Amino acid sequence: MRIYPAIDILGGRAVRLKQGRKDHATVYGDPIEMAAKWVNKGAEWLHVVDLDGAFDGEPKNLHVLRDMAAAVPMAKVQVGGGIRSMSTVETLLAAGIQRMVLGTAAVQDQEFVKNALSKQPDRVAIGIDARDGNVQVSGWTQDSHIRAIDLARQLQDLGVHLIIYTDISRDGVLEGPNIEATRQMVENTKLSVIASGGVSSVEDVHRLAEINHPRLEGIIIGKALYEGRIHIEEVLANAR
Repeated sequence: MRIYPAIDILGGRAVRLKQGRKDHATVYGDPIEMAAKWVNKGAEWLHVVDLDGAFDGEPKNLHVLRDMAAAVPMAKVQVGGGIRSMSTVETLLAAGIQRMVLGTAAVQDQEFVKNALSKQPDRVAIGIDARDGNVQVSGWTQDSHIRAIDLARQLQDLGVHLIIYTDISRDGVLEGPNIEATRQMVENTKLSVIASGGVSSVEDVHRLAEINHPRLEGIIIGKALYEGRIHIEEVLANAR
């Protein structure tokens, strides 16, 4: 199981939002320095979100992403936020990004998703971000009125293999992950799942691991790392 340190970029800075709310941001410094910090401590993957891109509908921090990928060539970077065209996918690939995470497009433009999967089947994942079980889009500002499990099954039929499943109500509040919703996503689809949202302690990582399913591919950890509640060396050792 992989551990993905999270780096959210807003206005060129590394931040964490509370439940995805732009007006509840805590700034943690330079995103490139954060990437180097986690990779130097052993992280092999990074989960990066261009929040400006998610809100505006197109990436806004390409220069930061390019510099980040160059700064940590020994690691792999997956990026989400405003990726809604093949030209953007190609630009990110050229910038050294290993995996694109499509979110809003998975609801609003499934033809693009199919096209991206056909051209880059191993480089595309889907972010399913849910509040009260409903998928949220456009930087979590709009309710799609589609149930997360229903969208997951639609995407599975399109050829998607990997999703990042986030319970927004748990994100950035350090109240523990939604274990049951993650379990249902793994057990009721054929998708590999990266769990996200609410991980606040090593015990939370253990609780997710106890789902004990081969398609639970990894766990994203954000605020708990920045607040020192989790030491990445410990969870990486456990994950391995």
